[in-house]
Amino acid sequence: MSKEYRGVWVFIEQNEGEIEGVSLELLGAGRKLADKLSVSLCGVLLGKDVKALCNQVISYGADKVYVIDHPVLEEYRTESYMKGVVLLAEKYSPEIFLYGATPNGKDLASAVATDLSTGLTADTTMLDVDLDKRLLEASRPAFGGNIMATILCKKHRPQMATVRPKVMKALERDKERQGVIIEENIELYEDDMRTKVLKVVKDVTKRANLADAHIIVCGGKGLGDQQNFSLIYELAEVIGASVGGTRDVVEAGWLPHELQIGQTGETVTPKIYFAVGISGAIQHVVGMKNSEIIIAINKDASAPIFDIATYGIVGDALDILPKLIQQFKEIRTEKGGEISYA
Repeated sequence: MSKEYRGVWVFIEQNEGEIEGVSLELLGAGRKLADKLSVSLCGVLLGKDVKALCNQVISYGADKVYVIDHPVLEEYRTESYMKGVVLLAEKYSPEIFLYGATPNGKDLASAVATDLSTGLTADTTMLDVDLDKRLLEASRPAFGGNIMATILCKKHRPQMATVRPKVMKALERDKERQGVIIEENIELYEDDMRTKVLKVVKDVTKRANLADAHIIVCGGKGLGDQQNFSLIYELAEVIGASVGGTRDVVEAGWLPHELQIGQTGETVTPKIYFAVGISGAIQHVVGMKNSEIIIAINKDASAPIFDIATYGIVGDALDILPKLIQQFKEIRTEKGGEISYA
């Protein structure tokens, strides 16, 4: 590395003028890294008519925002966005560069890493820095989720990582916070783009959105079979919760894949999370460990899930769930059909 690299950068993903939640979460994580390294936290914002978003980026923790506002950047395309990000990275030399592990974030990060000849850690769930060596410690589940691997990029810069949504926490917004906005220009011509956006088709189907659920009842293979799993649906209905499952449950055909929680499914942060018949393997825990309250039900008192649970019930879920369901039904009757979880 022949030049000095400084600063923690976060790619600010936006869609139709709205900043994606994962970008705000990364500003929170990036703020901690930048403070440890005594450097600036910078947001990188590309798009058309996006300058108005810069103050929001600053209010969530950024010291600076690099913005490229251009008509060709109206819709995300790998080629145009990569050119913009690479231009900024080569000019300002960031030390660390974080992206959300979204379809666009992962696509862009891999293209930028290739063009800058640097490394990229994908689907990171924990971030830290080695202050002595100024190395980003990007950790993620490996070997099928059986271990956590910490990956370093010792010889190349910037050090880059994509981070899964909902594993980091955004800072409280400070609308009085001040920062610097740096506008950059780039030569982009629509006729030069090798890909064209012909039409944007929005998915208007009603799907369960586990990422936004306040209460989740999640079942595992400890329930035994699909018929027993129906108790998960019954409890969820009574308390107004969403239903989720582990990878084993999805692979057994008890639930569709969009309801899978864990490393290869959704990452969730509900207020209340019921883990029923779930042992607590790493690949599941990484998807729900940031839940505010975790209630574990398992007949194995030594199950790892109890290590992270707020409350634990040791016993057979097939005996416990009907009792919980009956108790909640009685509470709903007493409360006139409503249950408060405040």
